[in-house]
Parts: sequence; C-alpha cells; structure tokens
Amino acid sequence: MKRRDFLRFAAVTPCLALGAQARNAFSLANEDAEALPRNVEMGAYMPLQSAFEAFGRGKGDVAFLGGSITEMDGYRPMVCEYLQKTFPKTEFNFVAAGISSTCSDVGAFRLETDVLKKCKKGAPDLFFVEFSVNDDQDGRFSLEHATRGMEGVVRHIVRVNPSAAIVMTFFVNENLMAKYREGSVATSIQAHQAVAKRYGCSTINMAREIQQQIDAGDITWAEFGGVHPAPRGNRICADMIAAVIDKALAISKKEIVCGVYSLPEPLDPYSYSDAGWRGFDGVTTNVGEIGDATPVSEGGFRLFVPDWSKIPGSFRGTFAGVPCLCAEKPGAEASFDFDGNAVALYILAGPDAGIVECQIDGGDVKKIDAYHDYSSGLHYPRAITLADALESGKHKATIRVSADKNARSRGTALRIMQIAVNRAE
Repeated sequence: MKRRDFLRFAAVTPCLALGAQARNAFSLANEDAEALPRNVEMGAYMPLQSAFEAFGRGKGDVAFLGGSITEMDGYRPMVCEYLQKTFPKTEFNFVAAGISSTCSDVGAFRLETDVLKKCKKGAPDLFFVEFSVNDDQDGRFSLEHATRGMEGVVRHIVRVNPSAAIVMTFFVNENLMAKYREGSVATSIQAHQAVAKRYGCSTINMAREIQQQIDAGDITWAEFGGVHPAPRGNRICADMIAAVIDKALAISKKEIVCGVYSLPEPLDPYSYSDAGWRGFDGVTTNVGEIGDATPVSEGGFRLFVPDWSKIPGSFRGTFAGVPCLCAEKPGAEASFDFDGNAVALYILAGPDAGIVECQIDGGDVKKIDAYHDYSSGLHYPRAITLADALESGKHKATIRVSADKNARSRGTALRIMQIAVNRAE
C-alpha cells in the first residue's frame, strides 16, 4: 500500500467496516521501547503516525480532558507550545477540557459537548487524558467504576475516530506513591492501565516517576509542587510526553506503517462508551412539567440559575450561569424517561447537600448521599450514579429529596446541572 493510499484509507474508512487487526498492533519493537525514558510507554504507533499526517496537511485537532491538573496553567500549555514548535506550519485547534474535581465518569458524560463538538473535524487527532488522581482521591472509585469511566472516554474517542492517537497520563498524589512503595498499584492506575493496554494508548506514569525521583533524592514533594504540580513538576510531565512524540517522529522518518483498525471488545460491557447529557426535556415533578415556564411552588423542583451569592459555600466561576434543577425541601420529586443502560446526576454538592432517593422502573428505593467530604466549604461538582449495568433500553427514573441527611450537611438541597445517560453502543 502506498503512503497516499494508506492516508486516504485511514481518513475515510469507518470503524465498523475495518478488518481484523487490532488498534494496539504496530507498537514499538523492544529495542525502540528501550530508548524511551522510564515510566513512558508508547502504545499503538499507527495512530500517532496518522496524527502526524494530519498535522502535515496543515490542520490538527488536539484535545485535553481531565481534572484540575489539566484545567490549570501547567503541563497542557507546555505541550501545546511544544507541538506548535514541532509542527510550525500546522494550524492547531487546541481544546482545553479540564474541570477541577471531576472524575473519569464525568469525563465520559461530557466528552461529546466538551471535546468532540469543539474539534473542527468532529474528533481529535491527538487526545490527552488524565483522571488517575481524581478517580483515587475524589471519586474513591472501585476498579469497576474507574474502568467504566476511563474506558468510556477512550472507547468513545476510538469509535468516533479510529485513527486518534491517545496519550494517558497518571498524575500523582501521596496515596498513589504509597501504593508503589508497598509493592502494589493503586486502583485507579490499575484500571486506567488496563484500558490503555486494550486500546493501544501511550502512557506517562508520573506517579511512578515522581515516587522514584523522590526516593532517590532527586526532587522533593514540595519541589514537585504536590497534587497540582509546580512549573518544575509540569515540565517533567511535558518532557515525558515530548519523548513519545519525538520517538514516533523519528520512526516515521524511517518507515511507513500500513494496516487496518478494528475496535476491540470492551473490558467492561457496561463502560460509559456512548454517554452524554439527556437534558431536562420531559422531566415532570410533583408540581408540574419542567419547561420554559418554570413552575414556582413551595417544596418542589424548579429549573433556574441559582443565586450563588446568597447560598453559603464557595462557588467556582466555571458553573456561573448554568441552570440547575433545584429542590431544597424533603418530598420534592421528579421523574424522567431515559434510553440506555446507566443514568447519573451531575450535581453541585455544597454545604447543604442532601440525600437522593431513587427508583428505576418503580423498583426498590435506593438512597444516595449527595454530600461529599469536599462539600463543607465548596459547591463541589460530582456525578452520582442512580443506576448502571441495566438492561439496555427504555427506563423511567424517579428521584426524591429525602428527609434524612448527612450529619455534616446543613440542609437537604439537590442542585442538578445535568442528567447523564449511557446510551449503550
């Protein structure tokens, strides 16, 4: 296959029509892998080559998804600067989709709106993702949930653009380092590494790298900058990412890799790989239907933009102007239909966050505490899962504000920014 034929093939061939070769084929040979820095692994080479070809044609979509480490002025702008210098003639569209405190499940739910719709070609050529810290310390996710979130993100990207190059970074907190010192691997990194291996993602293991550097006396935790790295810490990450790109570029000058892509079987059939926002259309409450004319009734749910200046607790400007489905008193109830196998609420859980009572299809009542350890002084963004691993299809969810509450909470409020659904592939 000639070079131009491969490029045409990679650009236009839909995933479901592809052959039997898996995405994670065409990885580096052992001798090439040894030339990379420690704690850096190159996954599928062919997607990286496809990204370079896109950049060579003059345009490139590069997206970054993650939590506060991605949102901050840290590794992300350093990588953007490196890419622009490496491909000076390329017109890049850099998509910054980091939101503080969010985990991989929220990443899967907001992928369509915050990443795919902001890419000029509908999907990134090169995609960076990090959620190891937040899935660990914010979500405290099980292996299953961390897998469903991260696989949902990665599989959705690959399904939309089979030739997307994906770089997954495991950032670092003290718990992630402690696990390595114990001779084990933290749950979030175990889950994310399994996803990376299945889909041929390159990985940057900052958690292991910084633990090793600290133990060797090359850097201190304070010098690195802690959970939110200082410039020195972010530079370490950016240089490790650059090493992957540089190695792939060097190979691309020597050889052209041809082949076909296919979407592998999922690690978890209930991963959030076709997730998105449902919206509030058709939501009914015990005071009427949610619509343009918002009902105002004592004790019921209402859809409006909260006046955060009058609600105790810190508020991040990221969510300013966002209408929320709100209720503050026990007994407020809302119902909605959805089509899929999982449903969640994306909420702001502040000092007065309450407990949600939920029923799916009229079944048993499940209670979910919306209050989080970080809610005491902050309206904290989080997803609370009402149900997952459902039979794919149409369902009805009913939510109710409970009279019970967390002992640390000041109230029983529920403020819902979005209803999230995994539609199932």
